[in-house]
Amino acid sequence: MNEILSHGVFAIIAAMAAVTVFTRLAGYWMMGRVTLTPRVMRMLDALPGSVVAALIMPVVLKEGASAAVAMIAVALLVIWLRNEFVALACGIAIIAGLRFMGW
Repeated sequence: MNEILSHGVFAIIAAMAAVTVFTRLAGYWMMGRVTLTPRVMRMLDALPGSVVAALIMPVVLKEGASAAVAMIAVALLVIWLRNEFVALACGIAIIAGLRFMGW
């Protein structure tokens, strides 16, 4: 093998895959032991929005107003068009245009 693809790289990839499988199986196992009360169901319903906010906010804080404008535009376009691909393409065009203008 060459230096880039040594056995260590494959071991790291295998370890990451094992951890991923473990966390998914552990989640199913743990949720099998939780009573699904209305409170738990509300928490599970709110979880996807929390994950999206956790992914978006660091980008907005780092990139500033241009990223905020582009992300708001993408969110509105997804709601309006129901097409994530078109909304994402428009968001990329918006942020590229704002950066070109110096935002």
